[in-house]
Amino acid sequence: MPPPEQRASTPTSSRLAGRSPRVLACVLCQQRKVKCDRKFPCANCVRAGAQCVPTLGPRPRRRRFPERELLDRVRRYEDLLRQNNIPFEPLHAPVAEDSRVLETGYHARSEDPMVGEERDVAVKAEPVYAAKLNYWKVLNSVSQDAEEADSDDDSEDGNDLTHYQFTLGGNAVNKMFDEAYKNSDEGFIFGSRKANVDLSTLHPDQVQIFKLWQIYLDNVDPLLKVTHTPTLQARIICALSDLTRISSELEALLFSVYCVAIMSLDDEECRTSFGSPRKELLRGYQFGCQQALLNCNVLRTGDRECLTALFLYLVSVRYETDPRSSSSMLGVAIRIAQRMSIHDEKANARCSALEGEMRRRLWWSLIMFDNRIGEMSDHKTSMLIPTWDCSKPCNLADNDVQPEMKDLPAAQAGPTEALFIAARSELGEFLRHSAFHLDFVNPSLKAVARDTKGDGMPDLERRIEDKYLRLCNPDNPLHYLTIWTIRGFLAKHRLLEEYSRFSPAQQSEAQRNIASSCAMRILESDTKLMRSPLTKRYRWHVHMYFPFPAHLHLIQDLKKRPMQEHAHEMWKAMSENAEIRFEDMHRFHPLSDIVSRDILQAWEAYQAASGGHGETVSPPWIVKSARTNFNNPNNDTGICSAEQPNDLEVAPSLSMSTEHGIPNLLSGMEGFGSAASGFGGYSDIFEQAVLEGDAYQSGWPTMSFYPMW
Repeated sequence: MPPPEQRASTPTSSRLAGRSPRVLACVLCQQRKVKCDRKFPCANCVRAGAQCVPTLGPRPRRRRFPERELLDRVRRYEDLLRQNNIPFEPLHAPVAEDSRVLETGYHARSEDPMVGEERDVAVKAEPVYAAKLNYWKVLNSVSQDAEEADSDDDSEDGNDLTHYQFTLGGNAVNKMFDEAYKNSDEGFIFGSRKANVDLSTLHPDQVQIFKLWQIYLDNVDPLLKVTHTPTLQARIICALSDLTRISSELEALLFSVYCVAIMSLDDEECRTSFGSPRKELLRGYQFGCQQALLNCNVLRTGDRECLTALFLYLVSVRYETDPRSSSSMLGVAIRIAQRMSIHDEKANARCSALEGEMRRRLWWSLIMFDNRIGEMSDHKTSMLIPTWDCSKPCNLADNDVQPEMKDLPAAQAGPTEALFIAARSELGEFLRHSAFHLDFVNPSLKAVARDTKGDGMPDLERRIEDKYLRLCNPDNPLHYLTIWTIRGFLAKHRLLEEYSRFSPAQQSEAQRNIASSCAMRILESDTKLMRSPLTKRYRWHVHMYFPFPAHLHLIQDLKKRPMQEHAHEMWKAMSENAEIRFEDMHRFHPLSDIVSRDILQAWEAYQAASGGHGETVSPPWIVKSARTNFNNPNNDTGICSAEQPNDLEVAPSLSMSTEHGIPNLLSGMEGFGSAASGFGGYSDIFEQAVLEGDAYQSGWPTMSFYPMW
């Protein structure tokens, strides 16, 4: 045996020289992928009567593509720099980063402890979203790496498949599903597809199509911004030449535009402009939209326009649908959006500037609408949470973003046609990371929420006022709506923040005053929106936000503190809002007795307290109306009547009707759903914060709604 030094210097070829040469499978067996007995001629060739040709040498091993190896190494180094929070210039722009790069939550130790502390603070200041692994990409990478690491022994059986490149992925699986289920019926939401329906006959004539399109642009588009006017309008003009040949996605989008346009009008406007009742027009266009959505396979779609059509359809059926049902259907739409990665900013950034921005607008509109529906059914279903990273839509007009652009222009400093959605998204971005919001939605998510910057809600109010509202022109309808809607939202969430701080211990006068001030601001903002002729075209949106809990808060506070400093202003705010909000309430409304009784009890407490000071106060409108209801239960005027059906079950046929076809006033209240949805119990915090002591005698705790409205 040679010494170690000699063995170390012996070349590999000399060690292998004594081995017998390996016999490989013959050429024909390798081609046929059958086992070869490695004799010459082999049994397979003898049996087949074919010429057996031995393999001359082993197949050269395929080496990794050198550029790929280099890129993987660069990505690894960039990942290490990222983990240690070291600034660097990446090889590629962030939009092109590989989705396999993981941003871990730990950081390298610094030799200087102060540097390490500063680094941790800097990292915690912004949310860290780990890049999502792509299952198919990982699977293919692992398969290819294993394939390259195979030894030559794997090909000895003639079963060498390494020269085949299998690239599995989501697209391949989707194609398989499309083929396997091409004849399936997905009608469990919209009903079965009507095979004999020619949808081209359900479209209005060209003049009415343009009229509906203009109504949509005036009444609906500024509040949602889920369609790009310049490009869609050009496509609509082209489609009108032959409606039988348009794509199913565009047809669904057209019908959804008809639906929301009619939804934004009252019955008189529909009769004047289209010669038919609003209800009849809605029924026809919603049926056409349902069939068009089925035609484009909405439940498995990957098309943004198809999802947009579904969203607009859900907005149009909002007033005729139980909020619990709306919430379920919105869950379907959000799941479709997640499958399309619309919630993922990395996926949006890979798109063109226009497509990426439209995806952001659609996601935020979906989420904010879902949040409102959640407030009216079960607030814990809201998706306004910190588990996604879609960026806020920019304050840009549609003409500022063109299809050929690669990058978005800078957001405008002043108001644009996207003013409303930009301001609303700013508020939503703050809320989904706020502890007081998550307390009501999902407290466990507070651990992953980003710390809100500045001084919480007061800082947010200042920022939105300076960035958006102070630049608005109050004579502009959209600007006026934005000013008072956003201010009402801010007051609502300030009140919710106060509720989240509530403890069973006695509240101070200052705390009570702050909460009541917020409730008054909510009512004052809503009254301005309801009274102004500037908001008539947007009244469909205003009706969604009925401020009933603000009324409830003030009534209960006035019963406890009838002579507080701002009692007169509180009665005035309630009366002015009730006069315009309650005037159409049906006499069989389930809140009739409760509303009137509590209003009168609060006023009696106020009179008793003021009488001791020798004051004589005339009752406001809301008190006069409540008295009328009790004295004349059959009267249809005023707030409501004390008369109720004997069985106490409010049937849909007894629901209230307004100019927008809202089935009942409860359609704008949290948690009530429809009038027939039943009554459960308050959320604990709201019940304790507002309904203390004598509130249990009034029957309020038997109501079921959540504190955000």
